[in-house]
Order: sequence, then structure tokens, then C-alpha cells
Amino acid sequence: MCGIVGFIGKNVKIKHLINGLEKLEYRGYDSAGLSFIEDNNISIYKKEGKIKNLKEYVESILEKDIQNGIAHTRWATHGGVSDENSHPHTDQKKDIAIVHNGIIENFQILKKELIEKGHEFFSQTDTEVIAHLISENYSGNLFEAVYETKRRLEGTYALAVIHRLEPNKIIVARKGSPLVLANSKDFTMLASDITPLIKYTKYVNFLEDDEIAELNSEGYTIYDDNKKIIKRNEIHITWDETLAEKSGYDHFMEKEINEQPQSIKSALSGRIKNNVPNLVELENIKNFIKNDLKKIYIVACGTSYHAGLSMVYLLNAYSDLDINIEVASEFRYMNPHVDKNTLVIAVSQSGETIDTLEGIRIAKEKGAHILSMSNVVGSTISRESNSVVYMNTGPEIGVAATKTYTAQIAILYLISAQILFYREQYSTEIKNIVSKLEKIDEIFEEVLTTKEHIKEISRQYVNYKNMMYVGRGFGYTAALEGALKLKEISYINATAYQAGELKHGPIALLDEAFPVFAIIPFNGLKEKMISNIMEIKARKARVIALTSSEDERIKEIVDDYILVPNIEEALLPLAVAPITQLFSYNISILRHLDPDKPRNLAKSVTVE
Repeated sequence: MCGIVGFIGKNVKIKHLINGLEKLEYRGYDSAGLSFIEDNNISIYKKEGKIKNLKEYVESILEKDIQNGIAHTRWATHGGVSDENSHPHTDQKKDIAIVHNGIIENFQILKKELIEKGHEFFSQTDTEVIAHLISENYSGNLFEAVYETKRRLEGTYALAVIHRLEPNKIIVARKGSPLVLANSKDFTMLASDITPLIKYTKYVNFLEDDEIAELNSEGYTIYDDNKKIIKRNEIHITWDETLAEKSGYDHFMEKEINEQPQSIKSALSGRIKNNVPNLVELENIKNFIKNDLKKIYIVACGTSYHAGLSMVYLLNAYSDLDINIEVASEFRYMNPHVDKNTLVIAVSQSGETIDTLEGIRIAKEKGAHILSMSNVVGSTISRESNSVVYMNTGPEIGVAATKTYTAQIAILYLISAQILFYREQYSTEIKNIVSKLEKIDEIFEEVLTTKEHIKEISRQYVNYKNMMYVGRGFGYTAALEGALKLKEISYINATAYQAGELKHGPIALLDEAFPVFAIIPFNGLKEKMISNIMEIKARKARVIALTSSEDERIKEIVDDYILVPNIEEALLPLAVAPITQLFSYNISILRHLDPDKPRNLAKSVTVE
């Protein structure tokens, strides 16, 4: 949540700050602002609402040369949405400007202390307290002032600070919220992730927790918590800026749904050989998996949780391994029963999800081995894991996960297969799933040919206020994700249940105003599902069915249907995903909403 960018160097302009913020729009925000030093004074421009409001506000100075500048998109936590609460914030003397991502838990104690010393505050934010505390600690050296200040902060933060008397530097610090540093021939840069930087360089450095850095026009220097210089190799980013563009699509979400045949192919490239998994990233824990592994625990949030649940269903169906899954925000507080014989798999698109990060830290303290999966090279979760498997899907800009969700399922299935292969339990059934997984891009291509039909069906459901998704087995995990997508981008009250649970309560909701999206299994549970659909129809609820072309009987009893290729049951969550994504996307558009930037949501949740 929130986004930070900063530039310092000989060719910095206001437009660089604005362009950087635009690259971070997907993170979720409600206001935007920027600050720079001019004639030894701090200049601040900030506006409630979208970045375009800020851009219009500073349109006359977009080409203005500045020596350094910082900018921010805010997602409100402390204090409402207003110009006054927007970042950057200053101290009362207007010497300092600061942008901040995170939450300062002891800000009220610090604020009371500062008020008693005569400080006057102008906002309701926790961030302004940091600016005043830096001012209190300042005695001619901004680095030292920030260093002393951060030692008093409790909570999470990514900070970027400038001082009017030291225009040749930006000081940054990080704890719990991501910050990326980079240097090009024209300037030194910082940002909350690599997206705003990739236009200028493909080599970046990720600040670690408790580190502090000083940026100037020549580069940056990173220090540890004891002020010792840290030498760390830069990370090479392989994708380019064009991957973060819409490429002719109306929205990033639409583009990313249609990219899935290619993104899944990239995610699996080189990772299957002769129908056998080839995840070299697991080589370092091969002996542990083979000889010591007793339990697997998946830790994830939101869409990543649904992907993880598909892995649970897979291993429960085809192995005797003890596998559990828990939402990360619960896992970190539940005294999880993990030990040195446990493999904890952390699934996070951004690799920065705070609940998942704290969860693996707890698991590590208990001796568990950590395997993480992320789409962001060098992210915090990946750096704190024993092993990491990257998704390799390229950047995903839309807030609602699409291509990363299907990549997560595919890679989690491969991880499952690799574990079973190491343990000499690689069955014919698993081998067949891996073989079909290698060709899943072709299934996606086939599914995407139905997008016009999906659009027509979507028109019939745009005005409903409620909707239920039901499934059985692997179809249930697909139902959960389908309901989440509809909630996220269309703001329809969508809920998901195992179809067999209908008579235990949820069926009371159903009537002609509460349609149901039914995901039909291809195995022995199909007849059970047909009975569930008949129960739904008896309550006069409309039904959309996802079914194979062979199911003529189902077509006759439902109101609408969408055909899905008749594939292995375990692959159903993958085949269904583009359909439920497109259904939600179309309804969002028909309701005149922005599917890329759903209200109140952020791509990377870095605060609790």
C-alpha cells in the first residue's frame, strides 16, 4: 500500500516524479503529493484524489529542473482522506519534507512528547510525527537525524527525507515496507518497487530491514543499523518497461487475463523435462524433503490462499503427506505447530505481504524450512526463505490477481510433483497431471475463444446485488477465487460454498434475486452436483454452469452455461480461472467501474 518515488541528480524534473507515481497507481491510493527543494526552501504540492489531480495542479512546472524530489501516493490509515493528510509532510519549521509507507504504532506517545516541547501539528497522520522528530534530532546532519529518529519508531516504515539545507542528498530508511534503490547515468532513484525505475536502469538494490541509505547525484551508500557500510551486489531485472504497458487493451486486467497462455508458458519454461518436474530451486532442500519432511504448511492471503488450497486438494488426493493451509493473518497469531520437520510454503505475488512475512519469521524461529514463491525478484519474503521459486510472469499491474494466480497454481502443482519425485512417490496420476500441465497454455487459448460468449452472459447479471459460487473438490477452490474476483472489482456481494454445504444454511439465501455460478466437476461428483443444481432451481435462483461440451443434461436444466475443456479434475481451477476473471471484468466495465484500481484495495499489502 502507498507508493514512494524519489530522484536526485543533474537532470531531474517534476515530470519524473509524476511519471514515477503513475507507475505505482496499481498499489492503491487516495491522494498524491510531491516535494522538492527550491532556493533553499521546501516546496510541496499535494492533492486529494487521483494522480491526475496532482498532475493538473503542477502542469505549469512539469518541465522544471530540480536537484532532488520525493513523491508519494497515500492510502489512508491515520486521518481521513484530505489535502492536509496527504504526503509529503513537514516539520513546523518547514525545513524537512518526508514521505512514509507503513504504520508507526507509538506515534501518539511521540506526538504527546513533541507537543510538550512546543511542536504544532497540522495533520492527523502518524507520518507528520516522524518529520517533527527528525527536526528535533537535527543538528546539521540529516543522516544522523534520521538514524536517531528511526531508533525510536515502533511499527513499519519506508522513509524518504529531504532537508532544505542539504539539497544534495536524500536519506531513506526501511523496516517492514519495501524500498528499492537504483542509479542511472542521469540520476539516483528510489521507489517502493522496481516498476518506476525499470525505464532508467535494469540494476537495482533492495533495502533490508533496519538499513538506512544516503542518496546523492553520484549514487547511494547503504548502512546497517550500526552505521557500517554494506556492500551488496545489484540485482538484474530481466523484464522491460513495455511489459508494464497496456499494449492496446482498455485495462491492465484485460491485458493480463489475455496474457495467460504466454505467462503460464513462461512460468513453466524449463521446469518440466520428460514429464518429470525439474525445479532446480528445490535442490538445496532435496535431502530434507526426502528424509526428514513430515508436514507441509502453506501460508498465504487472498488469491494466493486459493492457489495454495488447490495444492492441498492435490496432495490430499494423490499422496499420504500431511498438508495444511492457513490464512497468514491467522497463522502468525495461532502458535502454529511447526518444527524442524515442517516445510512452510509462503505464497505471495509481491513477496512483501506483511502477514505472510511475519508468519514465515515465526515458522523459522520454530525451526521450519521456508520455501517461498513470489513474482518479484529480491523481495523480502524471498530473501528470508531457505528456497525460492519465482513465477516469471512479468509484472502484473492490475490490483486483482489474474495471471499470477494461474502461475501460482501451476508452480505449486510442480512443487508437489517435485516433492513426491524426491520421495519416490511419483505416481502415474501425478505424472499425467504434470504432462497435461505442460500443455495448459493450449487449454487457456481454447478457453479464451469463449470471451465474447462470456461477455454476453455477463450482461444478464450486471444488476444483481448478490451472487453465490458453488463447487465440489477442485471446483470449490475455483469457486472461492471466482467470488473474490467479483467482490474485488464489481463490488457485488459474492460468496462461495462447497455445493454439499448448501442445505446446511446457505440455501436460505437463494431466490430469484440471488443467482448461482456452478462449477461442475468432471469426476464422480458430477451427479451430486446436478442434484445440488436442482435444489437451487427449486428456489427459483438463476444458474450459470461451467460444464464440458458433453453435458447435454446440464445445459437443459441451467439458465446459462459456459463450456470448459474436459480435462483432468485437478486442472479445473486453471481452466476455470480465465472464465471467472472475464465474467468479473465484464461486469465491472458494465457497471462503469475501474477494474485496475478497485476501491480500498492495494496490490501489495505491507501494513497489518
